[in-house]
Amino acid sequence: MDDCVFCAIATGAVAADLVLETDDVVAFLDRRPLFKGHTLLVPRRHVVTLPDLPAELRDPFLAAGQRLAAAMVEGLGAEGSFVAMNNTVSQSVPHLHLHVVPRTKGDGLRGFFWPRHKYADDAERAEYAARVRAVLPNLPD
Repeated sequence: MDDCVFCAIATGAVAADLVLETDDVVAFLDRRPLFKGHTLLVPRRHVVTLPDLPAELRDPFLAAGQRLAAAMVEGLGAEGSFVAMNNTVSQSVPHLHLHVVPRTKGDGLRGFFWPRHKYADDAERAEYAARVRAVLPNLPD
């Protein structure tokens, strides 16, 4: 879609801090992270909601989500992760996206009160992307 920012990121027309690219999906750091390392996973094909996801993309999408959840622990030293998606309601960009957020006990995330933690600058954001990206080849598919 011409006006979809996630489609533009998937094609490279809009710059993003990419952490994972396959033929089917792209993952990149969220510009307004809950915690540093917060990653968004999107199908390259424009799909609005999970019910719209074609059957042939379900496994590649979920497999990439699993790998990213593991990368939060391996690459960022998180204790675990928060994985979620919205369908239409609260979906700020109408393109299916899975949030994969690094978590640690006592990090302050409670219920749906979500504080945002900004990167100090572009270099810090790029460093977090590199840390997640670096461990992905070592994780099972």
